[in-house]
Amino acid sequence: MESTNLQKLKRVEASFNSFIDKMGRVIAWVLILMIFNVLIDVVMRYFFNNSSIAMQEVEWHLFSVLILFGLGYALKEESHVRVDFLYDNFSVKTKAYINIIGTLLFLFPFALLIIFGSYEYVMDAYTMNEISEDPGGLTHRWIVKAMIPAGFFFLIFSGINYILKHIIIIKETKV
Repeated sequence: MESTNLQKLKRVEASFNSFIDKMGRVIAWVLILMIFNVLIDVVMRYFFNNSSIAMQEVEWHLFSVLILFGLGYALKEESHVRVDFLYDNFSVKTKAYINIIGTLLFLFPFALLIIFGSYEYVMDAYTMNEISEDPGGLTHRWIVKAMIPAGFFFLIFSGINYILKHIIIIKETKV
């Protein structure tokens, strides 16, 4: 019976991993778009003495998406920051417990704080149809602001996957 539950957990984790990996590929394409955007902006500015406010704003919009959604992908890939000089000396099972507790006590409350704290910020931008303050800037500023709660929802999703992964490690680890 326990083996069946473990198999179910592994299937759920595998499907979560698949979705997070797909998001990682999307993020990689966003990075490529941002690189080309910066390249075009630099070429236009230094070779043709022509600069675009909209191009510069697209740069930081894309950068925001990279960071916000990259957090969840980094968690899945174990690329996040931790105090390794202590962590490295613990057993696999202890590490798994620390990761679960840390996710529940720190990651989830922080992510929920950002999600709920950014709701009004996003809604204000949407209802007043906020646009760039600069002439020639982008319209629909609420779209990039909406990436804040969306990115943290993705981080919570990745956190759930991270907990599943470590529950599986605990169940598979002998004493």
